[in-house]
Amino acid sequence: MTPSHVLFGLDPLWVSSALLVATYGAIMTEKLNRVIVVGIGAGLMILSGVLSQDEAIRGVDFNTIALLAGMMLIVGITRRSGVFQYVAIWSTKLVGASPAGVLALLAVVTAVFSALLDNVTTVLLMVPVTLVVTQELEVPPYPFLFAEVFASNLGGTATLIGDPPNIMIGSAAGLTFNDFVVNLTPVIVVTVLVQLAAIQLIWGRRLHTSVENRARVMAMDPRVAITDWRLLRQSLAVLFTVLVAFVCQRALHLQPGTIAVFGATVLLLLDNWWRTSEEQTHHVHSSLSDLEWITLFFFVGLFIVVAGVERAGLLHILAQKALALTGGEFNVMAVGILWASAVLSAVIDNIPFVVTMIPLVKELGPSFGGAAHLLPLWWALSLGACLGGNGTLIGASANLTVAGIAERKGVRFSFWTYTKTAFPLMLLTVAIAHLYLYLRYLR
Repeated sequence: MTPSHVLFGLDPLWVSSALLVATYGAIMTEKLNRVIVVGIGAGLMILSGVLSQDEAIRGVDFNTIALLAGMMLIVGITRRSGVFQYVAIWSTKLVGASPAGVLALLAVVTAVFSALLDNVTTVLLMVPVTLVVTQELEVPPYPFLFAEVFASNLGGTATLIGDPPNIMIGSAAGLTFNDFVVNLTPVIVVTVLVQLAAIQLIWGRRLHTSVENRARVMAMDPRVAITDWRLLRQSLAVLFTVLVAFVCQRALHLQPGTIAVFGATVLLLLDNWWRTSEEQTHHVHSSLSDLEWITLFFFVGLFIVVAGVERAGLLHILAQKALALTGGEFNVMAVGILWASAVLSAVIDNIPFVVTMIPLVKELGPSFGGAAHLLPLWWALSLGACLGGNGTLIGASANLTVAGIAERKGVRFSFWTYTKTAFPLMLLTVAIAHLYLYLRYLR
């Protein structure tokens, strides 16, 4: 693109850079809903002439959008069966309603669900049950909510579908569900164990409740949480099939987005085929209403904004600067991406950060022998962004989701109270990831 194609003959590099900075700045202030911000930013990228409309559409990663939407729909329908509440109550009873045991086990359940579903949906399911349990035990809910926030981001890092940054990285780099499990799950297991030890040291030993309170929780019947057994069987069958399809993705020659959307559609069919036409309309509308449309449209706008700066050449320039700064040393680049991703994701939200970093990492391919040699950089970006999202309350969507639910229920969840504990613990998990990257890929 030449400057003559841009409004008033301005340099597209400067126009796109200014729009990117303004968009990110507005997102960070949280004065406007982030969908409005990226919508304006994307629109100005097109109206200013930095991108044509066709280029803007090509800049959207529809595989990412489809994977997110499909999994949201599957989990939203499954949630109506009550299975997640069942697991939470069952887990609480498994440890005898001991506050320290509940603290640890709910964190583990959150991490596992976050790996198999996604971390935002998981905390939406777990937090209300957690608040009920802590109320019955008469213990402060904050330690439990903190543990679930942290565990959701750790668990989400372990798989392709667990955290939006991984979904985007997997789609951009052609990485499968198995690739993430084989390469990231081992280190995530270690970080979850470290988190469990840390929260026990910080809170677990100080949590106490009465015998009567524990007896009241132990009297809860988890089966009561299951409201629709047929839907439960259908949902688990579809979810299991979708996960198997993810594992067999390369053999099936299908993209994750296709698998997720088809699975969601099959579940819609199973949930509605026996209903009348009017009932089907109501239930399908209700299911689609459960999608996180704000998140989906946020991604669309963000992809277009980043496509603008990529088209104008900013990311190529930044890639060359990064190469010069690291002296072209691959190991230094990997470590730099890990730590820069962690710190910056804690500050600006890991989703927009990763959207910007993906094309930048791609630009490094020719300098390091091609795309096949970039795998350690993708793992560094994933670990840095996902783990770094734990650092502050604005680092990841799951953090803000929990804080919002907690505050609506009268539980104080302030930025600084969270950050003073979370940031050092985040740095510890990133240090573990650093050691893992070095021992497995960089020696």
